[in-house]
Amino acid sequence: MPVKLGIVGVGKIARDQHLPVIAASGDFELVAAASRHAQVEGVRNFTSLAAMLEAVPELEAVSLCTPPVGRADDARRAIRRGVHVLLEKPSTATLSEAHELVAAAEAAQVTLYASWHSRFAPAVPAARAWLRDRTVRSAHIRWMEDVRVWHPGQDWIFAPGGLGVFDPGINALSIVTHILPQPFALRSARLAFPANRQAPIAAELRFEDVQGAPVTAELDFLHTGEQRWDIEVETDGGRLTLSKGGSEMAIDGASQPAAPGAGRPHAEYEPLYAHFAALIAARRSDVDLTPLRHVADAFMLGERVEAPAFDF
Repeated sequence: MPVKLGIVGVGKIARDQHLPVIAASGDFELVAAASRHAQVEGVRNFTSLAAMLEAVPELEAVSLCTPPVGRADDARRAIRRGVHVLLEKPSTATLSEAHELVAAAEAAQVTLYASWHSRFAPAVPAARAWLRDRTVRSAHIRWMEDVRVWHPGQDWIFAPGGLGVFDPGINALSIVTHILPQPFALRSARLAFPANRQAPIAAELRFEDVQGAPVTAELDFLHTGEQRWDIEVETDGGRLTLSKGGSEMAIDGASQPAAPGAGRPHAEYEPLYAHFAALIAARRSDVDLTPLRHVADAFMLGERVEAPAFDF
């Protein structure tokens, strides 16, 4: 039988990805939604997860699509009720919250899934396989998009815990930590904070892997024109390029055959929900905090510089 699922936070990502994928899935049945400002047609609607849990005792799982600040409270509440939890990225506002949730889910014997949707981009598995037996000489990320296009009016992104440019940038880090054969650590960072905001709008990062290869990143949340989500990896066997957020792959400039799912609007979230279903069936959790740890390191180690004030 499909898992009875509730969704919390009915914003852009929920409407663009979660709701269509859940509706088409045979693994889940959406039975309820909770949001302060929106509703989902055809299911029971509530203004909070607490109210949903009280009124819908048959609920088996929830997808938490709210901003990261406060998400851990909802996750904790669901876990206490024995409800499986999917966390949109980034999983929580702090690493401490995430570790606490891991322990709580283990004690309650429920599934906790800290999802990284970009790892399911169509070309990412092939990139990971191609890099597996190669020596990386360098890697560079260019993740450049316009916040006014992708997050119009969402002031929470620039509040404490909103992560600013790391909200999209953590997608790049989720891919790179997944495909590179060696772990890497931050060596320096430069974070540009608008004068009227509390989270960065641009960042330059310099990492180094355990063999000394540099891994660098340019993140820009005010990029106009063509949006860019590219990763380039130089190896002893050639140059790999992932473009369009991991949808397309090239080797030494030669495009590789299109990966399954390329060009489909829900190519990342369909396998993401399939993985969540498999985790629930196996009573396992999947909580990789490596991308969030790299962001936390950037805030701790990074040089802060002032940028012009920003308003939507």
